[in-house]
Amino acid sequence: MRTVRNTVDTGRTVVCTIHQPSIDIFEAFDELLLMKRGGRVIYGGKLGLHSRILIDYFQGINGVPPIRDGYNPATWMLEVTTASVEEKIQADFAELYVTSKQYR
Repeated sequence: MRTVRNTVDTGRTVVCTIHQPSIDIFEAFDELLLMKRGGRVIYGGKLGLHSRILIDYFQGINGVPPIRDGYNPATWMLEVTTASVEEKIQADFAELYVTSKQYR
């Protein structure tokens, strides 16, 4: 990951696909494009320091359970954006995203 960060710091854009990263690896990224099954975007943008922007976005959705202290934000994000959570809160994360301030 250090090599990836060094490449980014030279002004180049780097795109990575990651699956359930550790906190350290996840927070090495500046921005995230999160898609649900079918390829619809449910989050796009900066993560923020300690993933605060991402966390605030999803915690701002009624019914999304808050992240526990010290919990991996990448794991939490994947847990709270499942189809079963969408069904429980009766919302489509892709629709919520395209009508959000985060999208604009």
